[in-house]
Amino acid sequence: MRDVLNRNVILLFCAQLIFVAGSILMVTLGGIVGSDLAASSALATLPVSLVVVGTALTTIPASLLMKRIGRRYGFALAAVVACAAALLASHALSTRSFLLFCTATFGIGSSLAFSLQFRFAAAESVPLHRVSYAISFILLGSVGGAFLGPELAARSATWTPAVPFRGAMLAIAGFYVLACLLLLCMKSVATATETGSSDRSRPLKVVVAQPRFLLAVAAGVVGQGVMAFIMTATPLSMHVIDGHGIADVAQVIRAHVIAMYLPSLISAPLISRFGTMKMMFAGVLAVLAAIGFGLAGHLIVHYWLALVLLGIGWNFLFVGGTTQLVQTYLSGERFKAQAVNEFSVFGVSALASLFAGTLIDQFGWTPLLLTSLPPLLLMLIILFRTRHAPDTDLARA
Repeated sequence: MRDVLNRNVILLFCAQLIFVAGSILMVTLGGIVGSDLAASSALATLPVSLVVVGTALTTIPASLLMKRIGRRYGFALAAVVACAAALLASHALSTRSFLLFCTATFGIGSSLAFSLQFRFAAAESVPLHRVSYAISFILLGSVGGAFLGPELAARSATWTPAVPFRGAMLAIAGFYVLACLLLLCMKSVATATETGSSDRSRPLKVVVAQPRFLLAVAAGVVGQGVMAFIMTATPLSMHVIDGHGIADVAQVIRAHVIAMYLPSLISAPLISRFGTMKMMFAGVLAVLAAIGFGLAGHLIVHYWLALVLLGIGWNFLFVGGTTQLVQTYLSGERFKAQAVNEFSVFGVSALASLFAGTLIDQFGWTPLLLTSLPPLLLMLIILFRTRHAPDTDLARA
């Protein structure tokens, strides 16, 4: 594993922990703060939605900017933006400004568009046969963030009694400063293993027309989109419709987040043994099983099993898709290829998150789950049709 755990990968692991903690903190507190500050209860979840929208709208600019200034400075800039957004959120809480708080959550989302490419930077820092291990290791950093973010949210209410949760915003701002310093210590390299052909670049339409590229993007779009769709609706279904307590909802969401990232311990060895195709197929089956448990009933155990399997399925699709993606483009094409992937994946995720609340409110839990079936069936068709496509090694050609 020495060829995986180099300086860049370790620094990116630590930064991943901090950025995930910040995003989970904002998602955890966004609805609570929104319900307190918004003029209408219908706008209560707007701060949370703006995190996702900010990410989706910034994916392409993030890739293009990092192509110009490099990964190291692009990631450091994202940490500065996130720190400024956290400080703005703190000021918004003090002045009770809903508009400023929404601006802050959008800023956090924009910074996430950069941090989501930590996995690509890690992949570029290791030999090709170790890409899945590097991606999995970065995602493991999210497990620490899944504990740190909710912990800050839970404990911070008493830190500044006059302005609840302001302490959490100041604390995460400090963590973002630490992330900026860590990211500036990265080695400023394009890829750790690129060859003399790294400057070659094909037209974008040639890159995206590859069956394996389309498969990789589809895995990310379906995995992230279905996950965001179901996860966003779960608290509303559990608490508002079925009457389960907030503590039970938090337990289910925490289990889901851990299930999203903890399988990274085994996903890389599984890819090495079985390949990305079988990994993505297993991911689709896990999400289908999640829907099955969700349809089976409305008890806490049904929600818990559904969300845990949803997290595992997301991990297998996301890691498998990302590993497949980096094998479909030349080094000189990586930024534009990654921009297409990120915009597709997180644009669909933003739409899914925005529409989930409306659908669960109008039609309920069961129709929402059934709505998730068509994209999963489409993913199975794509996997079947692509199974004989050449598994090329273009990324280091």
